[in-house]
Formats: sequence, C-alpha cells, structure tokens
Amino acid sequence: MADDAAAQGDGGGLVFHPLDQFEIKALFGGDAIHWYTPTNVTMWMALAVLCVIGLLVLGTSKRSIVPGRTQSVAELAYGFVYKMVEDVTGKDGIRYFPYIFTLFLFILFSNFLGLLPLSFTTTSHIAVTAVLAMAVFLTVTILGFVKNGASFLSLFWVSSAPLALRPILAVIEIISYFVRPVSHSIRLAGNMMAGHAVIKVFAGFAQVLAIAPIAIIAVAAIYGLEVLVSFIQAYVFTILTCVYLKDALHPHH
Repeated sequence: MADDAAAQGDGGGLVFHPLDQFEIKALFGGDAIHWYTPTNVTMWMALAVLCVIGLLVLGTSKRSIVPGRTQSVAELAYGFVYKMVEDVTGKDGIRYFPYIFTLFLFILFSNFLGLLPLSFTTTSHIAVTAVLAMAVFLTVTILGFVKNGASFLSLFWVSSAPLALRPILAVIEIISYFVRPVSHSIRLAGNMMAGHAVIKVFAGFAQVLAIAPIAIIAVAAIYGLEVLVSFIQAYVFTILTCVYLKDALHPHH
C-alpha cells in the first residue's frame, strides 16, 4: 500500500505518486485489460469473499457453548448486524438480513485487506462501490413496488407539509432518491482512497532523514485511524442500506 511512496525527481526533490496504488493491473498476459482479464481487483475481491466464507464456515464448524476466537468474532458480527437490521427496519426487514450481513462483511474485509502492505483496496474504486450501491438501490426500489404497489410513490409526497409546498418537496424528494446510489458509492470510495493516499504521502516523507521520525509517527497514527475508518465506512454503508430498505417496506412512515 505504501510501496515506493516517493522517488527522486530530476531536480533532486521528492516526487510523490500517491495514486499509483489504485492502478488496475492485469495478473497475467501483459498490460492489456479486457472485461474477462483477471486483475488485482479481481484477486483482492476474491480474497475478501474467501475471508467472509472462512469466517462464517470456520466460525460455525465447531460450535460450542464456550466459543473460540473465530466463533466469537462470527457471533459478534452476526449479532451486531442483526440488531442493526431489526432496529432500523423492524421485524419485517429481518428476512433480508442475509443479504445485508453479506454486504457488510464483504465491505469490511475489502477495507481491512486494503490495509495490508502491497495490497489493493477494491473499495477505493468507484466501479466497485457503484455496483454495490446500484444493487441496493434497484433491490429496494423493486421491493418497494412489489410490496406496496403504486402506494410506494407516497414516499415522495410529504403529506404533513402545506399543500402549496408538496409539489416542490416531491421534486426534491425524487431528486434526492435518485442521488442515493451516487452518494452511497462515492462516500465509501472517497474515504478509502483519501486515507490510503495520505498514508502513502507521509510514507514518502519518511525517506527524508530530517523529518523521518515525525513522518513515521504520522503514518502510524493515520494507519490506526484508517483501521477505524474501514469499520465505520462498512457500518455506514450497511446502515444506509437498512434505512433505504425501511423506506421500501414502510413508505408511509
């Protein structure tokens, strides 16, 4: 992640390339990338999926009254997301818990894997987060019409507002609704990209002997912050999904 953070420029100064870590590269066959080409993004997303499967399979393969470490982590994650879904969406949303739980764990592991040296943060790419956000948007929209029919459109009609303001508010609500996948995806990708870029910049300053101790301390502090941000961003993405699901299940509330 923080490899080759800086290089000597032609003028003898440091030249930073903090965005190089987000470059998509083919794993085999040169630099040509097609839709079917295995890339570093493919590999690290596959690793995130394997981590999710590993946690849940290993955590439940030897279930015991006194849980081990893996089982404890799996149970904590399960209980945390289950309570979130129940509190936000109500009992009606529990049936959609498996999808939300999988989404949370995939984003969480993708974020944490991106903190490893020489790794690739898949959730820093808008192409990845946009697919996740669009999947949530389409799911809750289709579900809203299936569950409520045309009455789902009441979500955009603010009946508690004065009659003269309702059409204006309806337009604002419709715009804000269709902006959801944009903000949903950019929030996650932007936060992950910014944090990793800052770490790489400070890692580059660590090559300057005069400020190396300060730069190393800064890298350690920002890295610790990024660990927290990685969890928070997975939580924010998931809880927003629950909020959107609640609107689909209960558009009149």
